[in-house]
Amino acid sequence: MKRHQLSAPRGYSLIEILVVVGLIGVVGAIAVPMMSNTLGFFRLSGDARSISNATAVAKMRAASDFSRVRLYVDLSTQSHHIESWDKVNSKWVVEGGSTYLSSNVVFGFGAVTTAPPNTQATIAQAPLCTDDLGVAIGNTACLMFNSRGVPVDNTFSPTAVDALYLTDGSAVYAVTAAATGMIRLWRTLPTATPSWVLN
Repeated sequence: MKRHQLSAPRGYSLIEILVVVGLIGVVGAIAVPMMSNTLGFFRLSGDARSISNATAVAKMRAASDFSRVRLYVDLSTQSHHIESWDKVNSKWVVEGGSTYLSSNVVFGFGAVTTAPPNTQATIAQAPLCTDDLGVAIGNTACLMFNSRGVPVDNTFSPTAVDALYLTDGSAVYAVTAAATGMIRLWRTLPTATPSWVLN
């Protein structure tokens, strides 16, 4: 005798599918803002490390070329590049290309009002760059090193501390170059009163 088995319907019900879609929506609503904050942090910290590395390269290049080398920052285009002083032709020569900051990252220190500890007395970007004749170029900042790897100002006198600041509106990073030639990377902690820590 043959038995007829009733076949059960296979698949998912509409209610099961709606529950899964709802769970995906809730997880997505939580994850997207967190992912956005994480990506913003990586962009800012990556740009800060790029500035720190370029500063170190400028310092080493000055010592190896027995000349002045500077990290030239264009505040209007949010970019930077390295320039070396051509002694023969008495002019600045760009080495390599320009590096641009990531989206939402700018040169500045936002609401932070104090410099990192034992650095600048007053928080400020590095001094203006100068052209080949020594005339200040507006909307720029330069970290310049002499042949001994010591940061100098536009009169070629050693400076106590120069700094470049970057922010994305929530955190601030600073790259400082001390008179000893030591280059440090700092960041602010997200507290009510931002405080600096070495990175």
